Amino acid sequence: MTLGENIKMHRKNAKLTQMELAQKANISRSYLADVERDRYNPSIDTIKALAAALNVPVTSLIDEDDEKLKQDQQLPELTEKDELDIAKDLQKIMDSLENREGLMYDGEPMDEETKELIKISLENSMRLAKKIAKKKFTPKKYRK
Repeated sequence: MTLGENIKMHRKNAKLTQMELAQKANISRSYLADVERDRYNPSIDTIKALAAALNVPVTSLIDEDDEKLKQDQQLPELTEKDELDIAKDLQKIMDSLENREGLMYDGEPMDEETKELIKISLENSMRLAKKIAKKKFTPKKYRK
C-alpha cells in the first residue's frame, strides 16, 4: 500500500473524517486529501503529526508493502483431495519405515510415542510443502 492509502486506511479505522484528522494534525483538509491521493509527498514532520493524530506508529504509515507482504505470505488452503493425498502418502512413508526396521535408534526399536511424533512432524511438513507448492505453481488468474 502507498503512503496515502495507509493514511486513509488508518483514518477510516479511527472513524475520522478528513477534516477531523487535518485539524488534529494541524494541516489543511485539502492538503490531507492530496496526500491520501498520493498527489503530494508530505514531510517527515507532517507524517509524524498524522501518526500522532491517528495514534499509530510512523512505520505503519510509511511501510508501503506491509499489507501486501502479509497477503503475499498467506498460503492457500488445502482441498479435501489434498488432505487425502497427504494422508495416503503419509501412510506409505510410515509403512515403509516400519517394514524395513527404519524406525530404530541405535539398534533399539522406537516406542509408539516417538513413532507418533515422527508421524505428526512428517504430516506438518507435508502440509506446508503442499501449500507452498500450490502458491508457487497456481497461475495468478486461478488464485482467489
